[in-house]
Amino acid sequence: MKILIPNTIDLPVKADVEAVVYDIDAAVPEEHRDAEVLVVWHNSSDWLQEAARMLPRLRLVQALASGADVVLNAGFGDEVRICSGRSLHDGPVAEHALTLILSAVRRLDRLHDAQREHRWDEDFNDVQSAPETQQAYTLAGARVTIWGFGSIAGTLAPLLTALGAEVQGIARTAGIRSGYPVHADADAAAILAATDVLVSILPATPETTDLFDAEVFGALRPGAAFVNVGRGATVDEAALLAALESGRLRAAAIDVTKSEPLPASDPLWGAPNLLITPHIAGNRPVGAAALVDQNVTRLSTGDDLINQVRP
Repeated sequence: MKILIPNTIDLPVKADVEAVVYDIDAAVPEEHRDAEVLVVWHNSSDWLQEAARMLPRLRLVQALASGADVVLNAGFGDEVRICSGRSLHDGPVAEHALTLILSAVRRLDRLHDAQREHRWDEDFNDVQSAPETQQAYTLAGARVTIWGFGSIAGTLAPLLTALGAEVQGIARTAGIRSGYPVHADADAAAILAATDVLVSILPATPETTDLFDAEVFGALRPGAAFVNVGRGATVDEAALLAALESGRLRAAAIDVTKSEPLPASDPLWGAPNLLITPHIAGNRPVGAAALVDQNVTRLSTGDDLINQVRP
């Protein structure tokens, strides 16, 4: 079995296969277009669409990203199974999410602005220590809602709990996940009304497009913070900008945007109280080689594949 491995990651697979490293910025060489497995990491949508046309013997596309939406939209035939890299990014994304949450709550964006101006922000000191506002600057006692409660949320939630936050989730179905209460999407409005920090780890799907809109931001407790480490497509960016400008949102921190890279002319760059990072939360898939090995073996034996998102 021949596997195509991208040149964007060191992937020492151990399975008994012919592993060929390919350049994600060039067409697959003709002599390797008989591959049965394609591993993708940082491939462009145009490249994937071309690969869907030129790899006729493909049986499996293994994405290393936690979401496989770009692969699913590339046009691979129905006979090609598609698997995501779910769980490979749990630790890195949870770590970055915690960083953004703390940055938004503690307002590191404002403090960094003061640093660049060589200014000791006495006003910030006064506001943070005032009895009527100091609760807003800590996770201790804060109600944090994670929308999209999968394996990443299961890693993030205990970190928030350790800092004193009250954590709950929202997902398609209600239940207890990783020991935390998770509410159904239909009950979101009531949950948001008591939320201090809203965290999105949602994938990009037709159902989640622009889910975070003016209605959602308006349903939050006034002065709440918003953090997105999911997908940019889930956010109505005009509504986010309006919520920040009006003060409805106290602060926000996002790792993803609709257009990436975010154009220099985009108004989000000038939004007040907003921290932006360049889609780096899950940039380090942990255990990718083991996942590929397992799925290649399962493919050979006819067993169910891990993280399969399309049969």
